[in-house]
Amino acid sequence: MNPIPVPDTYNYIGVFLTLACTLDCPYCINRFGALCGDRSPLTGRQWVALLNRLEGRDDLPVTLQGGEPTMHPDFYYIVTHLRQDLPLDLLTNLQFDVKEFMSRIKPERFTRNAPYASIRVSYHPGSMDLEILAQKVLLMQRAGYSIGIWGILHPAQEKRVLAAAEYCRALGIDFRIKEFLGIYEGRLFGTYTYPEACSGQVERKVRCRTSELLVGPDGGVYRCHRDLYEGRLVIGTLADPCFQVAEVFRDCTAFGKCNPCDVKLKTNRHQVFGHTSVRIEFAWHQEDMARGTMRG
Repeated sequence: MNPIPVPDTYNYIGVFLTLACTLDCPYCINRFGALCGDRSPLTGRQWVALLNRLEGRDDLPVTLQGGEPTMHPDFYYIVTHLRQDLPLDLLTNLQFDVKEFMSRIKPERFTRNAPYASIRVSYHPGSMDLEILAQKVLLMQRAGYSIGIWGILHPAQEKRVLAAAEYCRALGIDFRIKEFLGIYEGRLFGTYTYPEACSGQVERKVRCRTSELLVGPDGGVYRCHRDLYEGRLVIGTLADPCFQVAEVFRDCTAFGKCNPCDVKLKTNRHQVFGHTSVRIEFAWHQEDMARGTMRG
């Protein structure tokens, strides 16, 4: 199959090995809309064959995630058989045997020159023990793994997350805080480039262009997180021998029911603030421009 170059304008490669998870957090961003987790995941051999087609850059890793990516039955096979020149990051809740992980995967596999950890652990106060989590992270950190913890500043857990950050930082753990994205007690939380996109109340026709390559558990490529989580509107598949990443605007009629991940204002992969994953063009704007051109 042909190689798949990733455009220089792309900021992220997200590979969702599985949407299954060991936790069931009520505020999970995967469940902002409907979650379709029934898709049959690829085998380890299939993932390796397809992901090895990607031609990225040193500063643009393939980020393995989910769900909880380590729940994929062939997780270790995938990590150890991907091309060594293909940089990898890992998003995980670390609810697994870290000693087994360390015995099978060397620190260098998830270590690169970046302003943040390659293994990013999510902390969920209601679902895990902070002291146990911190000790796991310290064990891996001392062994040379690039690892840190990220906590979501959910309104109902703010004090616990801030206290966890102070506790972990005192131990020498890189603990970073992310704003909560979603709805709590009827209010939408988060900072967005397109605030109406997540309102759930407005549906209008727009055109979107993404800067992220998002791959679902079945190898399908999706234009946004909403489509990926809901299993709708696959725009291609890595299994297609001729598939190539296209930098194009695509029509959408579901603006207003976007997933916050796509429209939030955030830092890019270089930790520079001001990035948004998608660019949206509104139909009325295009029509007005056309009329203005005709008048001119």
